[in-house]
This record gives sequence, structure tokens and C-alpha cells, in this order.
Amino acid sequence: MSANLGQQSLVFLDQVDALVSATARFELPNDQASFLRMARQFRSPDNLLRTELVPAFRETLGATASLMGAEEYFSGGRTEFTSEFQNQMENGVYLVERREVIETTNRIQRATANASLDTQQEFGDDKQVVFKVEKLLSDEGQPIRKSQNFAKFGISVISARVTDVQPNQRFRERMQQKQDAATARGIAREQRIQEEEQRLLAIAKGEREVAQRQAKARVTQIERTTNAETEKQLAITQANKLKEQAEIEQQTAQVLLEKAKIDAESLRVAAEAEAYARKARLASDNALQQKLDTEMAIQRMWADAFARRNVPQYVFGGSGSSGGVQGGAPIGVDNEALLLQQLLTMEYAKRLDYDRNVSER
Repeated sequence: MSANLGQQSLVFLDQVDALVSATARFELPNDQASFLRMARQFRSPDNLLRTELVPAFRETLGATASLMGAEEYFSGGRTEFTSEFQNQMENGVYLVERREVIETTNRIQRATANASLDTQQEFGDDKQVVFKVEKLLSDEGQPIRKSQNFAKFGISVISARVTDVQPNQRFRERMQQKQDAATARGIAREQRIQEEEQRLLAIAKGEREVAQRQAKARVTQIERTTNAETEKQLAITQANKLKEQAEIEQQTAQVLLEKAKIDAESLRVAAEAEAYARKARLASDNALQQKLDTEMAIQRMWADAFARRNVPQYVFGGSGSSGGVQGGAPIGVDNEALLLQQLLTMEYAKRLDYDRNVSER
């Protein structure tokens, strides 16, 4: 036989009521003694369902709901809820103790408490009151259970499932608001991340532009420094070159000066030697050779002049056939020219203080 139950109204640990749909399948005993004892106890299948199986089903479902909050169920505890329901249907309901516990949370609530302050002010405290249902444990550390009464008659549970949970409207609205808030937080978080990325991007762009300007300025600085250093080295090289050239010219001038001194000394010595030699020659022969050369030059000059003189073809004299003689001497003859030559020679010798006599040694 089977019983078709509608949705069961349950209250979760956090005082949220909900309509729960669940199913359970049972197996009756196979041995005759257990079956007859069950038949004598319940008399009919309807009594068995109405007085034993259905109440045990509802009790176990409610006990399971008291172990978990609705938010915990809808936050990922569905599988655990179904597992605990089947475990208690098979092995008995846990004996529990419900306690209020003050816990410390890690979440710090912040808000702007004073509009004149631009900082986030903390408010409230980090304490909260929570309800905990703890399983009672035996001395051996095992959970204490209330055994299922139908198990005494050999009835066992084949399967137990929770198929649907529908919380009340207020919880749905709260969950919707929480979901919206979570969505808003997610969007705000994404926007914050985006803004942070934009800020980091702007910072990165600014740093990149600064780095580019610094690199450009560094390149310009290095180029200017290199050019200045190059000009400096070129100036130093040119100065060293001029210095070396001046030193070379100075050394060359010194060498030329020494050479000039040596040449002048050589000329002086040669002149002194020549003068001494000339003096020695003059002293040895009374300048005979020079006097002879001078005499020959004078005589050559007069001889040349005498040879080129103009002589008339006819010479007229004062008396006689030879042209006449004045004072007993002929006029216009060669003797007159020779006499004039001798007189002029003597005159030039006097002017030059020229002694034509040769001294004897």
C-alpha cells in the first residue's frame, strides 16, 4: 500500500517556515513471526500507515529541518539535508540540544557616521547571536538517537528523498533582496575592479609617458654630453697638437739657432782665417800681386781709351812741314797723349794712396 501526502510545513533552524515535498519507501518483514506480530499490532495496512509510518516520516522530516537553517539549505546544503533525512529514517532521530551562542564575526560594518568627516567610521560591534542545535553524544562519543518504532516489527526503509522545498514569501523576498544585493556587490566589485584597472592603466600610461620623456631627455643628455666630451677631446687633441708643433718648432728653431751660431762661428773663423791669410800674403810680398793687378787694370783702361780716341786725318801745325812746333815740341802727336795718361795715372795713385814701389825684404 502507499500513502500520498501533500507538502509538509516545516520550520528550519533559523525560524523560516517552508513547504517541503518528500518521499519514503518501506519494506515489510519477510519472516512469518515478525509479520504476524506486526499484523496483530496494527490490524490493517491503513493503521500501519496512519499510526506509524506517516508520523515517523513527518517527525523525521521535522527533526532534519531543525538541524539546518533555510539560508544554509539554499546556500548549498540540499544534499546534506537529504542525506541526514534518510540517515535518521533508517537509524533513528538524533537527540539534540538547541542553544543560543554569541559569536564573533570577522565582518566590520563601516559607514560615514559624521558627514563632516570624510573617513569611513565603524559602527556596531562584531558580536552576533546565533542558534545552534548540537547533537547529544554518548560516553563513547557517538550521537544518541531515538530509534524508529517501526524497526521493532522488522520494517526497514528502502529510500527517503526530499524533492522540493518552498520557503515563505518573506524569505523569498529576503533572498531576492540578498541576491540583488549580491548581484549589486558583484557589479560594484566588477566596477571597482574596472575602476582600479582604469586607475592602474592611467598610472601605467603616466609612468610610460614619464619614462618616455625621461628616456628622451636621457638620450638628449647623453648626446649633448657625448658631443661636449667629443669637442673637449678634439680641443685637447688640437691643443696637444699645437703644443707638440710649438715644441717641435721650438726645438727646430733651437737647432737652427745652434746651426746659425755654428755657421756664423764658421764664417767668422773662415773670415778670420781668410783675413789672416790675406794679411799674411800681403805681409809676405808687400801686396805685390794686388798692386800688379791694379796697375794692369789702370793700364788696360788707358790703353782701351787711347785705342778708341778720335784722330784727325790731317793735322795742321803752326810751322814746319810736320804741322809746326810750339816751344820746340810738336802739337797733336802721340807723346802728348802718353804724357796725359802718365799724369792722370799718377793723380789717381795719389788719390788712392797707392804706392807703386815694391818694398824689399
